[in-house]
Amino acid sequence: MQSNIKKWLTYVVPSDMAGKTVQEILTGPLSISRRMIQKLTRTKGILYNDKPTFLKRPVKEGHVIKVATSVEEHLSIAPEPVAFDIVFEDEELLIVNKPPGVNVHPVRPDQKETLAAGIAYHWLKKGETAKVRFVHRLDRDTSGLLVVAKSMYAHQQLDRQLRERSLKREYLALVEGQMAKLTGTFTYPIGRAKNHATKRMVRPDGEPAITHYHVRETFAHASLVELSLETGRTHQIRVHLAHAGHPVIGDRLYGSPSPLIQRQALHAFRLTLQHPGTKEELTFTADLPDDMKNAVAQFREQR
Repeated sequence: MQSNIKKWLTYVVPSDMAGKTVQEILTGPLSISRRMIQKLTRTKGILYNDKPTFLKRPVKEGHVIKVATSVEEHLSIAPEPVAFDIVFEDEELLIVNKPPGVNVHPVRPDQKETLAAGIAYHWLKKGETAKVRFVHRLDRDTSGLLVVAKSMYAHQQLDRQLRERSLKREYLALVEGQMAKLTGTFTYPIGRAKNHATKRMVRPDGEPAITHYHVRETFAHASLVELSLETGRTHQIRVHLAHAGHPVIGDRLYGSPSPLIQRQALHAFRLTLQHPGTKEELTFTADLPDDMKNAVAQFREQR
């Protein structure tokens, strides 16, 4: 058994699972992916009654399967002090409120002051070492809630929720104009734009993309819209709103600059997930940042 394993998940075999194989327990009740099982096998991270075992071994009632959920790891990025708000943190996950103007990851080797570097610095100060595993992403100039897994096991569980759409991400956006319908769904497929490295566009051969929306407040020349993602394409909300004729205010890539705000007025304000350890459903919220609050206030004054 490797000495760098910090934490184990323990499963006592109930009577109705007796006779199943170790692998069936791992992929069934424990919801562990085959990819993670391969990694656990290589690192001796699966034990049966505290001894290394093989995946095809039948299990007996009352016997114990242990799975390594956390190991000592080297930091995956150089730590730097970068400001961000911590909304929640425990042994399994970290929920952060990302400020606008900060990249989640470096986009080039020499880039500094990323959120990943700030999280690594925060953990280093706490005496923790782990890879910074983001479960999803936010654009540089989008603010709001992000989920970070603190172990391979937690990341796999949360990534599964993301793919199965039980991890729910909700946003607030200030958009140009008044929307014709107060509630609706965008289903435009999204693909890469031609002759542009990062831009996306609606195109018939694009990937399926689904965004639900609800207008919270209408102004003379703008709307405050609540949106939720059913899929997670790059720039999905920004592309869908622009294609619908209501680009996000301040979005220089899909709309135009605004004197009211120096970035796209998009904020991830609510997040719902199942805790990877306790399985409890948790909901987190983050208030609008000051720049969006100020823009909303100015639109209200113009009514």
